[in-house]
Amino acid sequence: MAEEKTPYDVLKEAIHAYGEAAMENFLRCRALGHAIASGLHDYLAAPEPCVSLVPPKGPFDPSRTYGDAAFSYDPKQPIRLEPISFGVCVTVPNTEDSGSLWVRTGVTVDVKDDHFEVFVTNQPRRRVPLEFEGQLEPVFDALMTEFLRLFRIELADFGDPRYQNRIGFVPTLPHETD
Repeated sequence: MAEEKTPYDVLKEAIHAYGEAAMENFLRCRALGHAIASGLHDYLAAPEPCVSLVPPKGPFDPSRTYGDAAFSYDPKQPIRLEPISFGVCVTVPNTEDSGSLWVRTGVTVDVKDDHFEVFVTNQPRRRVPLEFEGQLEPVFDALMTEFLRLFRIELADFGDPRYQNRIGFVPTLPHETD
């Protein structure tokens, strides 16, 4: 005869199932984020590395390698079952000088049944299969549309001080010698 489960046993099973689902969500979303960053470089057909994962919000350095710090979860805290966000940054060298221009947008990913739901800032939701290899073109298109939208907004708002700090320019200045 099967042993009857106590309420505590039932609670332990629920917690275990939640923990497994949260870890699976985290691992899948992180893998998708890395695939988006590496695939975007190929999509852009850039001659040199130009795509990086960065935090989705707040200050960041486009030249820094963030690793897991580019994602919205805190590795010092318990992983929760929630959508994962990250930033995608594209840095393009200037043709006029040795500086560069960068643009960042946020991406939020949620696992739903047999697919990811991917939200690129202001773009419509994209559905991507969990087995996403070779199927990220709709996400790359959304990223490209969002990056171009940001530049159009900046040009339209040129000279309006309310709209600064969306896109950055980092000039490379010669070092002064003593």
